[in-house]
Amino acid sequence: MATRALLLKQCAEINKNSSRLSRYLATKSTDVEPGVDIIQRKNLHESLLTKEEAKKLQDLRSPIAVTGIEDVGYISGVPEEHIKTRRVRIYQPAKNAMQSGTNNIHFWQMDFDTRERWENPLMGWTSSGDPMSNVQVNFATKEEAIAHCKKMGWDYYVQKPNASHPKPRSYGSNFAWNKRTRVSTK
Repeated sequence: MATRALLLKQCAEINKNSSRLSRYLATKSTDVEPGVDIIQRKNLHESLLTKEEAKKLQDLRSPIAVTGIEDVGYISGVPEEHIKTRRVRIYQPAKNAMQSGTNNIHFWQMDFDTRERWENPLMGWTSSGDPMSNVQVNFATKEEAIAHCKKMGWDYYVQKPNASHPKPRSYGSNFAWNKRTRVSTK
């Protein structure tokens, strides 16, 4: 095995030197066509490989093709009873009441339906024994969230976004003369 490794190392050195020689011959003007023999020679490193090694090298150079959607939920670390019997809600969260702008609200969120909740009798806090109760994942688009749920093997549903379309109002319209509610002071 050591001689094979030594031979492969020597072949790599020869290939490096042959590429240097071909570049050198290409720059010099001679009667002979420069570097044709060197360029047409096979790569010595690849010719010394066995069929299995050549096949493995060819497989490593080819692109990887993934077929279908694989269920990777089994390796997520969450117990099956917390995932297989539950549904995931995909929704677009409402704007915070403390916000007046619409920046950072155009995203989709995913969360699990809640179970095992009780009220703590001492403080009145809501407690939960559910490990998935606080999991909320944000996505840029609805399609990304759906693809993630399919990949994990979760049952899901998409909630329609709550979009409000308020009528534009003006403070000045309260004092318009053409309103029916306007009463004269005379």
